[in-house]
Amino acid sequence: MAGERRLLIVHADAVASAALVQQFALTVDLRAEAVATVAAARAAVADLAPDMILTGTVFADGAVADLVGDLRAADVVEPVLVLGETDEDAVVAAMDAGADDAVAVPVRFAALLGRVRSRLSRHEVGHDAVVALGPYAFRPGMKQIEIDGRVIRLTEKETAILRYLQRAGGPVARDELLSEVWGYNSGVTTHTLETHVYRLRQKIEPDPAAASILVTDPAGYRLLA
Repeated sequence: MAGERRLLIVHADAVASAALVQQFALTVDLRAEAVATVAAARAAVADLAPDMILTGTVFADGAVADLVGDLRAADVVEPVLVLGETDEDAVVAAMDAGADDAVAVPVRFAALLGRVRSRLSRHEVGHDAVVALGPYAFRPGMKQIEIDGRVIRLTEKETAILRYLQRAGGPVARDELLSEVWGYNSGVTTHTLETHVYRLRQKIEPDPAAASILVTDPAGYRLLA
């Protein structure tokens, strides 16, 4: 689907890698591929241009610090998350080489998924990142949009709604948007989403009564910008 992010899993354990690939395939916006060696990871990064790399610590042809060091030397800036296993020294070496984060394994997939999404969001919406949104310059990291020198402040949820719709590139169902923006909070209803969309339209639409940027779609919502 449009808006998918690609993950590269680098792990010597083929069974563990396959399980992660299958679990990420069940998400709405993440797809993963797996390799087992440092050499294969270098080639895959060049071929696939992944949005994030998840890596184990020890491989038949090298250690995680070797891989991370090579990636950073090659100007690969995408986030690297180390699946820490039990080798603390290897994790420390990887962080020193330029890895962004580490998580101890075994880990529940829901916790890993949350960490992956958090790192991707931080990378994608750096403080100075600017995204074209119709007539506006959208600055997610600053939670604002700008037009003709005028700054319009956005709430965290308004920013997250725009960011997810912009990334999707097409219609997004209400339930999907609720899940992605509010998480698995059973107390949040579609009325909450509709209220946020209404307020957002007051800020970004030339005529909020006839939306032309954030429009209602039979499947949910979409951005036409």
